[in-house]
Amino acid sequence: MADQPRYNRRSRNITEGVSRSPNRSMYYAMGYETEDFVKPMIGVANAHSTITPCNSGLQKLADIAISTIKEAGGNAQVFGTPTISDGMSMGTEGMKYSLISREVIADCIETAVNGQWMDGVVVIGGCDKNMPGGMIALARTNVPGIYVYGGTIKPGRWKGKDLTIVSAFEAVGEFTAGRMSQEDFDGIERNACPSAGSCGGMYTANTMSSSFEALGMALPFSSTMANPDDEKVGSAAESARVLVDAVKRDLKPRDIINRKSIENAVSLIMATGGSTNAVLHYLAIAYAAEVEWTLDDFERVRLKVPVICNLKPSGQYVATDLHKAGGIPQVMKLLLDAGMLHGDCITITGQTIAEQLADIPSTPPAGQDVIRTIDKALYAQGHLAVLKGNLSPEGCVAKISGLKNPVITGPARVFDDEYTAMDAILADAIQPGDVLVLRYLGPKGGPGMPEMLAPTAALIGKGLGESVGLITDGRFSGGTWGMVVGHVAPEAFEGGVIALVEEGDSVTIDARQLLIQLNVADEEIARRRELWKQPAPRYTRGVLAKFAALTSSASKGAVTG
Repeated sequence: MADQPRYNRRSRNITEGVSRSPNRSMYYAMGYETEDFVKPMIGVANAHSTITPCNSGLQKLADIAISTIKEAGGNAQVFGTPTISDGMSMGTEGMKYSLISREVIADCIETAVNGQWMDGVVVIGGCDKNMPGGMIALARTNVPGIYVYGGTIKPGRWKGKDLTIVSAFEAVGEFTAGRMSQEDFDGIERNACPSAGSCGGMYTANTMSSSFEALGMALPFSSTMANPDDEKVGSAAESARVLVDAVKRDLKPRDIINRKSIENAVSLIMATGGSTNAVLHYLAIAYAAEVEWTLDDFERVRLKVPVICNLKPSGQYVATDLHKAGGIPQVMKLLLDAGMLHGDCITITGQTIAEQLADIPSTPPAGQDVIRTIDKALYAQGHLAVLKGNLSPEGCVAKISGLKNPVITGPARVFDDEYTAMDAILADAIQPGDVLVLRYLGPKGGPGMPEMLAPTAALIGKGLGESVGLITDGRFSGGTWGMVVGHVAPEAFEGGVIALVEEGDSVTIDARQLLIQLNVADEEIARRRELWKQPAPRYTRGVLAKFAALTSSASKGAVTG
């Protein structure tokens, strides 16, 4: 029909032929009126749940988005997405579902948006995989969309010290090492998480949400607001208004997500000292958007972008401190002025990055140490290094910030699961100079590439963070720091060299030379390969088995399609 708005994707089957549209009947059952059928149908993908504090404060954001969509002339269509709490599932079999939930969330949103032929979608999420899962879906469906982050948690306090969820994990190591009292252990555990919101440091949730501002798919300042604060509700309302306008202008995700905007996002991740998980997730987002982006691109960006934010886990401050110091727009302005951002990239608001940052000061506020100027950077280059060598010819990821000496050669201590490694750490069986090798934890072998926060935090708590290396084909929490290397590919389950390491072998991690090496003769490696047999899958039914069968290598983002 000539008078139908171009944004109404349903015009071919709902609004075309008013007297012969049987599928209108189901809309009338929900209170729709005839005039509603010329309005855009706007999805609200709501990840609210009472599973985790990251998502327990999302309903108020969904509610304001719904009412704002209606006020702006749209019809809100609400549906749910699941979440898995990484912090709660850490160290359990449940952690294997964490990365898989990214794919499930993407599939849920794609299914609802395309199955119901929605004209746009507001995605609301809090916990780690909500962000990449939602962005993958936005890139896949390519209908106008915006991301609304649920907001960060406020820092906990115990005896005058700020706490995050990682404080509780590190306390386990300190307590078992006899370096912490029962009173302090209990106090940290009870006070680490004082409110709703996602983990407070520059861990995975805050890393991904912050990068969405730089990507152009979220509103300025939105990623560092605390969930309990009123401004978070106001930002959600503005996000809904912006989205309805984007629908009317037909501004779609793939108009925004391209090679230059992904480079902006990765530059922001490097500048803020973000999570290793961002590497995996941006490979997946790029794949969904059909943008060419590889591990080598992360290394290229790392070499030119310094770390200018003093944030946990390797720094001092949390996201609420960053917000007070000017938030992500202040960091972006410093990068833009230094020629480290593409200012001509369009954003969901319709403005370019340069236009959005026009009124942001060129220098951060005085009297704070959260955001540094480029000439006073914490590190001259980015912190997420891509290492290669015979242990990982496809590449793996090391987080090298906060380390005095990012080089170690030592004897391998080999574990085929996380639990035996954790037992060895807590039993003081791991010594300075050792290199832990945790394997069969990759996308297929885990399956699901579980995070190793429990063993890495235990090493920190034991005082071994600088002196013990850890290599895994699994992942790390955004809260991890230390001499750690993850995403080793090919993984052990696929016959990667990590599967051939034996107890006591010499292993080198050298972040300066970007090298990860098994110091064993090629002939011996070949002999071991002849003897190696792929183990049986750990799961043969259900979502874990499906993921293991479909997933790509970590070097490709561990995507399922």
